[in-house]
Amino acid sequence: KTKTPLYTFFDNPAPDFFDRLLHSDIHWFSIFNSFMMVIFLVGLVSMILMRTLRKDYARYSKEEEMDDMDRDLGDEYGWKQVHGDVFRPSSHPMIFSSLIGSGCQIFSVSFIVIILAMIEDLYTERGSMLSTAIFVYAATSPVNGYFGGSLYAKQGGRRWIKQMFIGAFLIPAMVCGTAFFINFIAIYYHASRAIPFGTMVAVCCICFFVILPLNLVGTILGRNLSGQPNFPCRVNAVPRPIPEKKWFMEPAVIVCLGGILPFGSIFIEMYFIFTSFWAYKIYYVYGFMMLVLVILCIVTVCVTIVCTYFLLNAEDYRWQWTSFLSAASTAVYVYMYSFYYYFFKTKMYGLFQTSFYFGYMAVFSTALGIMCGAVGYMGTSAFVRKIYTNVKID
Repeated sequence: KTKTPLYTFFDNPAPDFFDRLLHSDIHWFSIFNSFMMVIFLVGLVSMILMRTLRKDYARYSKEEEMDDMDRDLGDEYGWKQVHGDVFRPSSHPMIFSSLIGSGCQIFSVSFIVIILAMIEDLYTERGSMLSTAIFVYAATSPVNGYFGGSLYAKQGGRRWIKQMFIGAFLIPAMVCGTAFFINFIAIYYHASRAIPFGTMVAVCCICFFVILPLNLVGTILGRNLSGQPNFPCRVNAVPRPIPEKKWFMEPAVIVCLGGILPFGSIFIEMYFIFTSFWAYKIYYVYGFMMLVLVILCIVTVCVTIVCTYFLLNAEDYRWQWTSFLSAASTAVYVYMYSFYYYFFKTKMYGLFQTSFYFGYMAVFSTALGIMCGAVGYMGTSAFVRKIYTNVKID
């Protein structure tokens, strides 16, 4: 039979004093590094944006004082020029709002599970972490429906029931699809880690009888409470043509570069999390994980705000997908790191162990990417709304 280390950190006894001390020192070092990066980034973002935005506001207010002839002769440029298009609905609003809703739910699940792990010592019992995560995910389904449903309503979406189904089943379908595929390989190899048929049925019942109804409740609340498109600027009937810009201002380049700094703030912690999953080590420092989650969110929001400011300044108003994907690209770097970890840190081999490792790493990376994308979009959305509220529009 093929042996594979699945959630082996639930089985292990508590580590000894020296192991705790070593892990603690390395964790403190990584947290300190990440914290210094956060201070640097927040300072840089606030300094750049406050100075440049102050200059922008001064220039725009000067233009307001000119008469029409001078304004026509003047060379207008910058983010104010796209005020009639910046709140235009994103392309594919149904998928976009479902991703944002799912990301908000993943963030709330991560936050609640880490707090419960800090309070309850969930790592001492086998499978308790996984059971807690499934229960919390099902219970927080209204969060998904609320944010996804309200965003879809703001963007003028009509087929809200279809959007609710996509939002409700996006993450469960990805996780269950991967798990069932790996399970077929496990059954073929007669592995002891094959998921019983009864467990599969139970998970499907949770999806249909718990997650879907709670998602429906959240969607109805979201549409009715915060589904009105109360934008600071009205949207023009005809989309403005997007001017040519330098290659590094293209959305594709911004998306590729956006995930580097968020990944840099978490990659040391990724090593400990990967080791707890795949190398028979127990993970117990959930306080550090909470700090890393907060740092990741701050770095992600800072990076996406800067990226969006540069994009809007180049008079490109396609900021919704750009802000989401530039934050979500962190997942690509995490998945690339998982390749390094597989080849240099584990001793796995064979079809079953390889598909098991890369299948579940793909699920983990995708969930992390959707969460980062949603956090980045929410922060950027607040920033965009704020700067267009404070500028006078004719």
